[in-house]
Amino acid sequence: MPTVVLMDVSLSMTRPVSLDGSEEFQRKNLAVHGLNMLFEHMASNYRLEFTSLMAFSSLWELLVPFTRDYNTLQEALSNLEDYDKTCLEAALQGVSNVVQQEWGSACPCQVVLVTDGSLGIGKGSLRHSLQTQKHRGEDKKFPLPFPFPCKLFILCVANAEELQMSDAMDNLEELLRISGGEGQIFTVEGSLCMKSVQAMFGKLIDHAYSAFHAVLHCGNLSSDVQVFPRPEPVVVDEEVEPIPRAVSTDLEIVGFIEISDISSPPVITRHLVLPIAVNKDVDEVGAGATDELEEEPSASQMAGKSPNFCVLLHGSLKVEGMVAVVQLGPEWFGMLYSQADSKKKSNLMLSVFDPGLQPLPWLGKMSHLGPTSEATENPFGEDDSKSPFPVQPPVKRSYAQNITVWIKASGLQTDVQKILRNARKLPDKTQTFYKELNRLRKAALAFGFWELLKGVADLLERECTLLPDSAHPDAAFQLSHAAQQLKLASTGDPQFAGYDHNIIPMHTDFSS
Repeated sequence: MPTVVLMDVSLSMTRPVSLDGSEEFQRKNLAVHGLNMLFEHMASNYRLEFTSLMAFSSLWELLVPFTRDYNTLQEALSNLEDYDKTCLEAALQGVSNVVQQEWGSACPCQVVLVTDGSLGIGKGSLRHSLQTQKHRGEDKKFPLPFPFPCKLFILCVANAEELQMSDAMDNLEELLRISGGEGQIFTVEGSLCMKSVQAMFGKLIDHAYSAFHAVLHCGNLSSDVQVFPRPEPVVVDEEVEPIPRAVSTDLEIVGFIEISDISSPPVITRHLVLPIAVNKDVDEVGAGATDELEEEPSASQMAGKSPNFCVLLHGSLKVEGMVAVVQLGPEWFGMLYSQADSKKKSNLMLSVFDPGLQPLPWLGKMSHLGPTSEATENPFGEDDSKSPFPVQPPVKRSYAQNITVWIKASGLQTDVQKILRNARKLPDKTQTFYKELNRLRKAALAFGFWELLKGVADLLERECTLLPDSAHPDAAFQLSHAAQQLKLASTGDPQFAGYDHNIIPMHTDFSS
């Protein structure tokens, strides 16, 4: 999950702060100190994270594009210059442009906004932007919410009392709400000093950049691992009282399955699994890289001193072309697999399925899967020529029914014209006429489209009056009968508007 750090370099950030009689610091200096603390933490624990640094005042500037080189980020922080007034809207638009250009609109991103809580003055200020956002055209739309999934963290180099003296806190809370509510506002507790700013950035680290350590089990084998980025709790909307489900710190491998059988399943999130070496002389090593993570452990890192089951698992899955089904919690599963970008880059990845016993319909219930040795006969055949997947449902569904769907007006017009064409060929097309009529009637009743039934009834009565003198007498009776039945159905009376009821041809004494 890439991170954009948005640093306020307006004049208000240069306000001095006296630190216990020592030399004066600017608020910008305190913010830079906190960001250096964040970058050092990410360099140690989130070294595969892509981070970008932007500065803003009335304009915005991309100081460091997305990178994993935290030395470059810290160097750019030390060379920040001071500019003019605050214009947060332009900066947020810049974040949107930079993220979409680099990652598109599907990749989730975290935005860390560091400011002193000053909203700016006049046009372009946050206060003015929020007051006018509902009265704009599409070409001048407010940049929030972003077109990509985002968590917005606002770190104010000011205490809550200072922000509440004005309407700054209310406006920042409104900004967070517009962004989607994913994120948090952090303020300095107590007096403004180096320690209080460190504590504030520490809270951000604990909330958004803390490592997720777990133990991966497979039978009698186990390995300490770090899952990156940290899996977020998932809320199941179908539950009566939804409770967020969190991934367990004990990951249990329950079986293995061919990649061809697992196919390309829908997943909630994807995570990198880093094995943690037991020997202190060996750093934490990854098992490779995804399309966005491009580091592979060297042979010297993995050599010798401490055998690691996670490394063995990664190599086995890569060679055998299989995935490991892993249980993440009660009735919640995922899969471990080797993902490679090239011959030199590969990673052990964890994909999280939707909670439930049947996240992949073609595999059936996860609780019904088991080793082939326990089956009465090999479900794959003696020569692996067949596969038990996809599992066939107990009730065979039929997709041959002609379902009526009107997405565009042209589709509805075509169905009505088909009825009228058959109406003009009565009595020769009596069966086809009533078949199409009943199809339209059922669709109209299903959609609650009563006006359509009344309208088609009027069209049939009009066709009846336009019949030529040479027309068969039965045509007029059938048209009048069909129009009357449609009008009765359009009233919504259950006696005449039954969905399963069909209009049948009127019996007459005319010979064909």
